[in-house]
Amino acid sequence: MSVLTKTILMLLISNFFMLTAWYFHLKQWSDRPWYIASFFSWCIAALEYSMHIPANRIGSTVLSLAQLQVLQVGISLLLFIPFAVFIMKSPLKIDYLWAALCLVGATYFIFRGAGGS
Repeated sequence: MSVLTKTILMLLISNFFMLTAWYFHLKQWSDRPWYIASFFSWCIAALEYSMHIPANRIGSTVLSLAQLQVLQVGISLLLFIPFAVFIMKSPLKIDYLWAALCLVGATYFIFRGAGGS
């Protein structure tokens, strides 16, 4: 498996845990005190960090810092949309499309002509 593929897979897993830690408590633990939701969210966030930190270390061998960040944000939006729509039951908005198009542009500019860092 290539370094880039490994980085992307780890960032996908990391972002799933990140979205869960940041937003799932709004649906599942909204009737609990904030400190209970915070504790469980931090436990989930530990799983996020256990993927995100190694992904950045591995990815930094072939990608620049800016490329890692744009990749992370792109993956975050890619996962956020189905998470918001299917898990959190938020309506799908046209603004998601515009944001995704902006990220495609950002990805183009940050990765064009670069074979890595």
